[in-house]
Amino acid sequence: MEKSADKIRNLEEAKAQVAEWKRQGKRVVFTNGCFDLLHLGHVDYLEKARNLGDVLVVGLNTDDSVSRFKGPQRPIQDERSRARVMAALQSVSLVVYFNEDTPLKLISELVPQVLVKGSDYLAENIVGADVVKNAGGEVKTIDFVPGYSTTRIVEKIKTT
Repeated sequence: MEKSADKIRNLEEAKAQVAEWKRQGKRVVFTNGCFDLLHLGHVDYLEKARNLGDVLVVGLNTDDSVSRFKGPQRPIQDERSRARVMAALQSVSLVVYFNEDTPLKLISELVPQVLVKGSDYLAENIVGADVVKNAGGEVKTIDFVPGYSTTRIVEKIKTT
């Protein structure tokens, strides 16, 4: 049985694995996020993303990246913890960190066939959409499960 830690790769390893999957004719799906406190919404989203292809690559924001746009109190869990939890999910094939404010460099290096984000984004505004479309790929959005968010969980904890 594969260990979840084996699914966590650096950029060069991720590029090599994605290239191998493409060589094998597999359809590579990419999504990204913080995935700070894993909840039903995340699991549902990741399963739907994975169903759009053969393998799912998750770009995971580093701790510094999360703090820059979510604030100094976030992330709640460190990047190693978040990566292992992501990698343990059956729907996730590979996890790769990115420290930039957006995953554009990662998407440009990996060039997945399918780029996925939540439906709170317009497809044409998704970072990396042009890279994927120019390579003949497609951009998809997935509806979230209503009522589930890390922010909501944090607020509930604070008020109990």
